[in-house]
Amino acid sequence: MLEALIFDFDGLILDTETPDFVVLGEQYRRYGAELRPERWANGLGTTGGYDPYGELEQLTGASLDRDALWHEHRARYLELCALQPLQPGVRELIGAAKERHLRLAVASSATREWVEGWLARHDLRDSFDCVRTRSDGLRVKPAPDLFLSAAACVGVSPERCVVLEDSPNGMRAAAAAGMRCVAVPVALLDFVPLPPHTLRLRSLAAYPAAALLELLNGEHAAQDESQ
Repeated sequence: MLEALIFDFDGLILDTETPDFVVLGEQYRRYGAELRPERWANGLGTTGGYDPYGELEQLTGASLDRDALWHEHRARYLELCALQPLQPGVRELIGAAKERHLRLAVASSATREWVEGWLARHDLRDSFDCVRTRSDGLRVKPAPDLFLSAAACVGVSPERCVVLEDSPNGMRAAAAAGMRCVAVPVALLDFVPLPPHTLRLRSLAAYPAAALLELLNGEHAAQDESQ
């Protein structure tokens, strides 16, 4: 039986990932290089999984001012993130889950300041019973710690939780935590192989929210929805 939903944040609730790829891609092209989604994906949902400027130096042989590139990236990235709406289906799924009295949590490898700041901006913080981030001193994904801590926080056993994730590292963390996982990768990852998952959706709006919860509760057979 389904008792709790655990949401990732970046890419799942708010697409803060495509802006990162866009800005890094612009910087790469300036040096005559191409940023590949399958390599970039190694850094999603974790910390230290991918060194884009180290790769750019290897690809081009250039000696980079990493600090200047980072600050340039950060300013442009935050501008683009501020323009992003909530991902389709997020608010509807939260509403349907609350109607079923499901417990709701967020588990993110980002900082608490980052996650709660954006949740508050989009009037979502009070929708969640618990938020767990790397600021809590937990190992980041693909370790299972964030998901296990979120489950404990809402008082639900792992097997009765479903994780909603966009990143391969997050999917690995869900599996390590013994939780089912709905994969909702951003469009950039359409052709990137994903770790095992319970169900793959193009967006959380692929099903009506109530129907998705029925499916996750085992009331209907699940199948990947990649249309």
